[in-house]
Amino acid sequence: MLLLALDTATPAVTVALHDGEAVIASSSQVDARRHGELLLPAVDRVLADAGLKLDAVTGIVVGIGPGPYTGLRVGLMTADTFGLALGVPVHGVCTLDGLAHAADLDGPFVVATDARRKEVYWARYADSRTRVTDPAVDRPAEIADEVAGLPAVGAGALLYPDTFPSAHEPQHVSAAALASLAVERLAAGVELPEPRPLYLRRPDAQVPKNYKVVTPK
Repeated sequence: MLLLALDTATPAVTVALHDGEAVIASSSQVDARRHGELLLPAVDRVLADAGLKLDAVTGIVVGIGPGPYTGLRVGLMTADTFGLALGVPVHGVCTLDGLAHAADLDGPFVVATDARRKEVYWARYADSRTRVTDPAVDRPAEIADEVAGLPAVGAGALLYPDTFPSAHEPQHVSAAALASLAVERLAAGVELPEPRPLYLRRPDAQVPKNYKVVTPK
């Protein structure tokens, strides 16, 4: 097994290789505006660090969000392209699950990432491997009662200390954690979801109202 994992659902552009036993190479850069520019060089760098070629990869793992439309689609389109070119399966993993796995907490806690517009993408977890609510997007004040008293991880939690007073690292998902979680689930016979994006809301770019289609005569 050699899994190539990547995620662009948060400001982090993160890539890792996992051989079924351990992460053998990884790279993470935080830059919310350069996902498309940074992702492929990161893949090349991780493969070079591991001394491997892309055709050695036997599967792709990609974070499916939730996340902003523009960043998230970079990782998903890249993963789909690699899967088609190599003829290997592409597995989706919720980005929040990857953050939860990296947090390695035993008791109940919350993962929250920055959704912009003064909102967070969030979910509650029983432990670092068990999500108990579907991912959602809300203003922090609207979920204060639901998350009261729970530790929290993620950049979204760190942004709103009034709602998440016990927030701490990690801020962003790592592909290393995403790959490790995927390997665990695959080994346990868990069917991973198809790589379909969790947008949770419409993209910022919209067709203007009263838009008129002009056709040539």
